[in-house]
Amino acid sequence: QVQLVESGGGLVQAGDSLRLSCAASGRTFSIYTMGWFRQAAGKEREFVAAISWSGGSTYYADSVKGRFTISKDNAKNTVYLQMNSLIPEDTAVYFCAARSSSRGLTTSSLSYNYWGQGTQVTVSS
Repeated sequence: QVQLVESGGGLVQAGDSLRLSCAASGRTFSIYTMGWFRQAAGKEREFVAAISWSGGSTYYADSVKGRFTISKDNAKNTVYLQMNSLIPEDTAVYFCAARSSSRGLTTSSLSYNYWGQGTQVTVSS
């Protein structure tokens, strides 16, 4: 089993920055990919960004490309999501996810088998 704990959410104004953290523990050696997803009220969960466990490959949703950066601290088994130039449309619960089934930076939430509890990000205009 893998446990994921997110932190760093909060209420910010448009244009501000925020950094989310996701600490992984347990059978982390089984993880191939880490991802961030978000779910706004009344909407489906959507892909935000993904990173290979080695940290060598990343992939972003078009809506956040150029504003968000996913990174990983291998020593701490922690994945970060640096969010800059936040806009109200970024308001959502952000979830960290881990994929241990196979390799690949997949954008489908169905491909991730471990999930954190989520952290709320609210961007006011």
